[in-house]
Amino acid sequence: MQIHRSGSVLLTGAVAAALAVTALPAAAQAAPSATAVISEVYGGGGNSGATLTRDFVELANAGSAPFEVGGLSVQYLPGSPSAGSQWQVSELSGSIAPGGRYLVAQAAGTGGTVALPTADATGTVAMAAGSGTVALVSGTAPLTCKSAADCAADTRIVDLVGYGSAVVREGGGPVPGASATASVARAASLADTDDNAADLAAGAPTPVNAKGETSGGGQEPEEPGPTEPGDVRIHDIQGTTRVSPLDGTSVTGVPGVVTGVRASGSRGFWIQDTAPDGDPRTGEGLFVYTGSTAPAVKVGDAVLVSGKVAEYYPGTGTQSLTQITAPRFTVLSSGNALPAPAVLDARSVPGRYVPSADGGSIDALPLDPSRYALDLYEALEGSRVEFADTRVTGATTAYDEIWVTVKPRENPTRRGGTLYASYEDQNTGRLKVMSLDPARPVPTANVGDVLKGRTTGVLDYASYGGYNVQATELGTVVDKNLRREVTRKQKKNELAVATYNVENLDARDDQAKFDTLAEGVAVNLSSPDIVSLEEIQDDNGAVNDGTTGSEATLKRFTDAIVAKGGPRYAWRYIAPENNKDGGEPGGNIRNVFLFNPQRVSFTDRAGGDATTPVRAVDTWKGVELSASPGRINPASPAWADSRKPLVGEFVFRGRPVFVIGNHFASKGGDQPLHGRYQEPTRSSETKRIQQAAEVNTFVAALLKADRSAKVVALGDFNDFEFSPTMKALTKGRALKPLIATLPPSERYSYVFDGNSQTLDHILTSPGIRRPDYDVVHINAEFADQASDHDPQVVRVKVGGGFWH
Repeated sequence: MQIHRSGSVLLTGAVAAALAVTALPAAAQAAPSATAVISEVYGGGGNSGATLTRDFVELANAGSAPFEVGGLSVQYLPGSPSAGSQWQVSELSGSIAPGGRYLVAQAAGTGGTVALPTADATGTVAMAAGSGTVALVSGTAPLTCKSAADCAADTRIVDLVGYGSAVVREGGGPVPGASATASVARAASLADTDDNAADLAAGAPTPVNAKGETSGGGQEPEEPGPTEPGDVRIHDIQGTTRVSPLDGTSVTGVPGVVTGVRASGSRGFWIQDTAPDGDPRTGEGLFVYTGSTAPAVKVGDAVLVSGKVAEYYPGTGTQSLTQITAPRFTVLSSGNALPAPAVLDARSVPGRYVPSADGGSIDALPLDPSRYALDLYEALEGSRVEFADTRVTGATTAYDEIWVTVKPRENPTRRGGTLYASYEDQNTGRLKVMSLDPARPVPTANVGDVLKGRTTGVLDYASYGGYNVQATELGTVVDKNLRREVTRKQKKNELAVATYNVENLDARDDQAKFDTLAEGVAVNLSSPDIVSLEEIQDDNGAVNDGTTGSEATLKRFTDAIVAKGGPRYAWRYIAPENNKDGGEPGGNIRNVFLFNPQRVSFTDRAGGDATTPVRAVDTWKGVELSASPGRINPASPAWADSRKPLVGEFVFRGRPVFVIGNHFASKGGDQPLHGRYQEPTRSSETKRIQQAAEVNTFVAALLKADRSAKVVALGDFNDFEFSPTMKALTKGRALKPLIATLPPSERYSYVFDGNSQTLDHILTSPGIRRPDYDVVHINAEFADQASDHDPQVVRVKVGGGFWH
């Protein structure tokens, strides 16, 4: 399936023949692992005839270094999934020692008499005894695959085991023999050949946890908690750097007052010393990690804690969280006063963000909390903090999180956010806020609202967003009445061209999403003449069955636009090769042009397909495209596993215009701004620079043939206006980035971790004079959003010297 037009589908003979071939099912195959594997699966816990009371999944580390599982998950799917079956997720934390095990306890039944050893993570999944699929997954978002072939293409899967009659498995068949009394377990060598039946076998369940403990008729009585304070205090554990000088050592009788309790997820509690040492570098707060056990303490308890000091890295490239693990503790008294919180505001938080290590780790650098914001936050890790009357810079998320700034005057945007202005000018006042009380979640708020009054909590660190406040007391949201923008309608002699990332839209999405996105086009963008869309998926979304067409998706979308008062748009796109353009596996996202045929016409030229490069052709009439629509150099390594730009030739009021729809490679894999490597490496940037060079070369070819050619390049470039990507894209002044024409406080289209930033752009060639450009803010700043991107539009006047 190649060129697609509204109302018709053109099939080449080769494609039509290919559609007649039925593909054989493939087994799901994660790459053979030399590190973490699923070593044992048991779904018969608590069943009639079982000895063990709970189901479990055991992981093992076949590597020679610790394997971090923070941010990973174990997921379960029934052996014969139905249309309504969903993967059930159990989140993980911590790490697996080399050669070690990691035990994930699942649901308990009414049968059995023997408990599992203390689990390292706990889920609630009731696994079937005889048949099912378990996956170790990078990330915590539920998988969507329900066939072996679909799961084989999902790169998030680290390892996968299908047992019994499971449809989803690795290799030729699932592992037989699982029952109420038998698990399936990997051989002692932990070999992973990507063939479940060859790698695992049924046998008696033998769960082992990270401490090497096994089930055997119950656990040994726990060692009693300490009764006297030891010699070590919290500030001794925290030390003067980011890594504890006592990392890996056992401590006894560490005193503190409980300042916060987390009873779900990564369970544990925070303690703080009431007799600080006076050194601003050495923290007085600490997290006590209780694993799968809900902590039997409450705020205000004075406790003595014994256990092992450990540095927990919650994600790749992150800083660590200092904690006490495998704790034993004694409550000495209750109802004690809490230490006074440290006040975070414009005076206390430094203006510089973090020290440099020339790209290396800052773990060993002495903390300087009076000079660097991240050093201050590290010195306060685990301690009580408070702030008041803070501006919201990131709207409430689906996870009940909100971003605020304790520096109201730091790089404010026109609408109340905080602008990300350069790599060197980080916003030091940003903090994420969550509630420790599930009954009182963070209230719904939009960017620019104010969290009025005092917010108090414990300063924590996590992989997503870095330092955050686990609130025990929340301020009240004051609604500042942020409104969605509506751009003006183009005039009769103005061509309006817009870009909109519609976030993985496919025909299986709810009608509400179509309606909201359609309103954005018809009302907020005032029905542009041309709309370049990013992230249109194939018609069945993430179902990985070879479907690449988007006709049903676009029919629903354009119908919804009409229903919202917009015009009847036509469309053009080129379907990608299956699973060759990145994005969600099976989704086949692509760029699409919508256009209003009552205002603009599309010049169709045959020859454009997924693999043939479009060329600029110099003719006596002026420059033309060799194919329209076409794709820019799709065989270039720059576009491997990434979206290829879509190029189309349009005519407006008798004048040709060339539009290039783009969606560059994402920032996935870059080191975090708040991480231990400073300055962070932007590894994904290399590919975007290559992609920008390809687009620049193509535009240069158009302008060489006709220096006055009218070119609009637009889309989700996944990079900032000050980035090397933008420099490569605009090389030789072939294109002008219109974001630079706006006042600095308006240069953003996306909000990430409380930073308002620009990932989407519109650029124009020199032949287009005095363009009227607008970023239309309707999504990124709002808790209720149809997409995480704001659309943009440029209006170009024909005649009067504006378009010559």
